[in-house]
Amino acid sequence: MLSFAATALRVGTLAGRSGRRSIATVISGIKTSRLVRERLKADVEKMKSQLAGFRPALVILQVNIGIDAKHVRLPTSATQDEVDNDANDDVLRNIMSINEDESVHGLIVQLPLDSVHQIDSECITNTVSPDKDVDGLSCINAGKLSRGDLDSCFLPCTPSGCLELIRQTGVSLAGKHAVVIGRSKIVGAPMHDLLLWHHATVTTCHSKTQDLPEQVSRADILVVGAGKAEMVRGEWLKDGAVVIDCGINHIPDKTMASGKRVVGDVHYASAYQKAGFITPVPGGVGPMTVAMLMQNTVHSAQRFLMKNHQSR
Repeated sequence: MLSFAATALRVGTLAGRSGRRSIATVISGIKTSRLVRERLKADVEKMKSQLAGFRPALVILQVNIGIDAKHVRLPTSATQDEVDNDANDDVLRNIMSINEDESVHGLIVQLPLDSVHQIDSECITNTVSPDKDVDGLSCINAGKLSRGDLDSCFLPCTPSGCLELIRQTGVSLAGKHAVVIGRSKIVGAPMHDLLLWHHATVTTCHSKTQDLPEQVSRADILVVGAGKAEMVRGEWLKDGAVVIDCGINHIPDKTMASGKRVVGDVHYASAYQKAGFITPVPGGVGPMTVAMLMQNTVHSAQRFLMKNHQSR
C-alpha cells in the first residue's frame, strides 16, 4: 500500500479568519499514479530476477475499423461466433486463444464492440478467463467482490483507483457515510462494494433517486460517476467531504482551440470551496484507472510465477 502525507498532494491552502476551510486539498491522480508505477517497476524487476526474460503481458482486444496498433483489433465485420467469417475474426475464438496463452497475463476487451453484427457484450466479457480478467468485469470477479473476497479477485480499475485516491487523504473509511452516484457495472456498483467491504456505510444514488442534494449533503465520502457534466454543486456538499469525480464530459468553451473543454460530474469551482479533498478533471481518476490496470496485470503475472514455481 502507498503511504505519504496528504499534504504532499496539497495544491491549495487552508485559510479563513474564522478557521473555516475555504478551499479543498486537491488529490492528484497524476502524482499518485506515478507512485504506483514506480512500485510496479520494482515488482517487475523482482520477477525478472526470478525468471530470466520474464515480463508481464497485457492484451487489449478491440473490434473497430482496423486502425493499425500493437493490440488485437478485429474489423467491424467480426462476429461473436464463427459463422462464415474467417476464424480470426471470431471474437470468442480470439479470447479463448488468449486465455490459453501462458505468455499473456492480462486481457481486456474494449467496449463497446463496434461490429456490424450483433454481439452479446456480457457473453464476451464472461468468456475472458477470470485469471486474466484484469478489468475485473467478469461475473466471477464481480461476484467475488460483492461477497467481499477481495484478495482472490481482480478489482475493476476505476473503483480501485478511486479507493487509492481516498487512501491518500488519510481519511479512514471505517464508519464513514459514503455516497456513490451512479450504478454502472464498471464504476458505481463495484465502487459501492469496495467501500462497503472497507467498512463504510454506503448509499448508492441513481437516476430514480429522490432529493439527490439531500443525499449528497450527508456524505463524508462522495464518489460520482453519473456521466452528467457538473451535476453536483458545491452547495450540496458536507463541509470537509472527500469528493472523487469519475466524470469525463465535454462542454462548449470558446476560449479553447477545440471550442470545448473537459469537465467532471462535479461543479469543480463551487465544490473546491466546500470539500476537504477533491480530485480534478482531468488529472484525477483517469491516470489512476490506467495505473490500476497495470497493477492488476503485474499481480496476475506474480500469481502465474507463484503457481509455476509451486508446480515444479
